[in-house]
Amino acid sequence: MTSSASSKAYVQNIPAQVLPPPASMVGVVGWLRTNLFSSPANIALTVVAALVAWWLIPGFVKFLITDAVWTGSDREACLAKGGVLPGACWAFVKDRWTFMIYGFFPVEGYWRVNLFFLLGAIGLTWMLWLNAPRRDLGLIFFLVILPLTVYGLLSGNNPVGFLTYPMDLLAGKNVAMAGIFSVLLFLVGVFVGRIRNTSGKTSLVYGVIGLVGLTAFGFVFAKLWAGFGLSQVDTAKWGGLMVTLVVAGVGIVASLPLGILLALGRRSKLPVVKFFAVMFIEFVRGVPLITVLFMANTMLPLFMPDGANVDKLLRALVGIGLFASAYMAEVVRAGLQALPKGQYEGAMAMGLGYWQMMRLIILPQALKVTIPNIVNTYIGLFKDTSLLLIVGIFDFLKAIETARIDPQWAAPTTSPTGYAFAAIVYFMFCYGMASYARMTERRLSVADKR
Repeated sequence: MTSSASSKAYVQNIPAQVLPPPASMVGVVGWLRTNLFSSPANIALTVVAALVAWWLIPGFVKFLITDAVWTGSDREACLAKGGVLPGACWAFVKDRWTFMIYGFFPVEGYWRVNLFFLLGAIGLTWMLWLNAPRRDLGLIFFLVILPLTVYGLLSGNNPVGFLTYPMDLLAGKNVAMAGIFSVLLFLVGVFVGRIRNTSGKTSLVYGVIGLVGLTAFGFVFAKLWAGFGLSQVDTAKWGGLMVTLVVAGVGIVASLPLGILLALGRRSKLPVVKFFAVMFIEFVRGVPLITVLFMANTMLPLFMPDGANVDKLLRALVGIGLFASAYMAEVVRAGLQALPKGQYEGAMAMGLGYWQMMRLIILPQALKVTIPNIVNTYIGLFKDTSLLLIVGIFDFLKAIETARIDPQWAAPTTSPTGYAFAAIVYFMFCYGMASYARMTERRLSVADKR
């Protein structure tokens, strides 16, 4: 039985109060409301930041642009006029531009440095452009072909001369060193065979092919290279932005593969491999980079045989590459630990070998989740190249230091202008790397949501 109260209906005759529309969260106003004025604390921080910017930015604009000196042939253009000191002396940067880029590199060889810049830009674009065709070939070009080509271009030496070392050393009765280099070339072939998941006997065949094929290629290329007739340029004449990009490029290219191998070694079940990987990583991470550079520059020659001379730039390249690889190893190891155990079990259930599992299943996911940390390591490495001037390497910052003390441009604003120019250049490269990392991360996250 239904009560009479429950059968009654109520109709509201009074219109409901009209509410204002919700605050817009789109467009410029919405972005400001969400990011700058979303809470009292954010409002306070926004006001403080605006006051600081209002205090600093006009001074920077006045010094760098408004009162700057853009033309001139010597220091007279940047001296005080009528007791008023001018702004930035960009005429100094314009006049010393080539010195800051090329250092002491011979003028007739500037085209070689320009070609290095062009090939580097092509290699980076091919490898990093996500829609580029055959990016796998772009990776091989950037990691293998480009470094050898750049070395040959800038130094004038045969870039693959090391492939003929076994035969050259054997001809010189240095059997021990010839054997060492032969084993290294043999192991390259074996490593390629293992990656292709070949059997033990087939891997040995790959090793023989690597030894014989690479040595034969070295002899053929040596004959071809002699026909180019490039003059040799000692690395002591390298300098400026060219050296900074060479060192940063070598460190970036070497740190990731070495870091991956060290990370895999640290997680290895083989005690000896794990011990040496852990010792190397912890030792390198426990000392500052400047110590590594000093050891590579000063201590390493003391352990070399009499008469052996290792190029100063090569020592710095090895030191920076090993230093960056230790930090990269920990970044990659964090990515490996972030993957669920089921990924490893699923790969093994499919019958994949260790290297195939790592190459096809594990490492792509581990590197994907560590993109921000990898790029952060790269940015730190690029900025750390400024320490090269302490060990006598003529890098970009050292070139600016040398140019600013030139008596021809001795003026009160020369030094601030040089350092401002260096800051702008470093910021452009670092911001470019960070922007690409953000773009790649967004694209990969969108692909996951699909």
